[in-house]
Amino acid sequence: MKHLPAYFTFWHILGHYSLKWTAYLVLAFLMLPIVIIVPLSFNAEPYFTFTDGMLALDPAAYSTRWYQAIFSDANWLLSIKNSFLIGALAATLSTVLGTIAAVGLSSPVMPFKRLITALLLSPMIVPLIIIAAGMFFFYTRFNLVGSYAGLVIAHAALGVPFVIITVTATLSGFDRSLYNAGISMGASPVKVFWDVVIPLIRPGVISGGLFAFVTSFDEVVLVLFLAGPEQRTIPRQMFSGLREQINPTILAVATLLILISIALLVTLEILRRRSERMRGTEF
Repeated sequence: MKHLPAYFTFWHILGHYSLKWTAYLVLAFLMLPIVIIVPLSFNAEPYFTFTDGMLALDPAAYSTRWYQAIFSDANWLLSIKNSFLIGALAATLSTVLGTIAAVGLSSPVMPFKRLITALLLSPMIVPLIIIAAGMFFFYTRFNLVGSYAGLVIAHAALGVPFVIITVTATLSGFDRSLYNAGISMGASPVKVFWDVVIPLIRPGVISGGLFAFVTSFDEVVLVLFLAGPEQRTIPRQMFSGLREQINPTILAVATLLILISIALLVTLEILRRRSERMRGTEF
């Protein structure tokens, strides 16, 4: 247990514990609506509330029927396939474009750096409904509405800013003399970039790719505007389920998404620590 400094007065101690427990309360307030979904997803009855049997911890009141329903419903299977497929393709495209943009923006000779950075990060600032409406009218000219290609490009556009931010943060600790040394030894810029720069910034690139994947996986506004019946994703299917037929299958899917989010957060933390070790800031 960590002891407080001996010079702390009563008010210091009061402030310390007040801040600590306030943080715990805020965390509980944010997490409770998410955590409560998990037991509700095992409800044997088609309700969104705890039954008397569940409160009494009666085993008969719990069931995995809603998880089984996910994999027996063609719409859910299609939405799961689409979410992973579109998310993976969009994350790959945004990672490539975002990494190239971040490397270019990190160059000291890059002109109009502030303006270009603002433009590239604008998808994070502009409301999604405006982006979706603009993309819808633009994509109709190229017959991309209702296609996988259009949805992948749209999701990649949303993911690029996250990749730029994470890769730029990683490049802030990059020693450019390593790049210059590779060039001076006769290697081509592409080879130096691939063999020297990429290994050092790989944790930031992977982190940016994961953020881009989560952004695509969770996106529903663009899907409502741009997707056709065959491009239905998990958020779109959940949105339809809430409007058309409410049943705990949605809660079961939400629980699985929570597990996926936890796995991604753990991966990001591992990458963060690896990046810090590579920089020599963590011992």
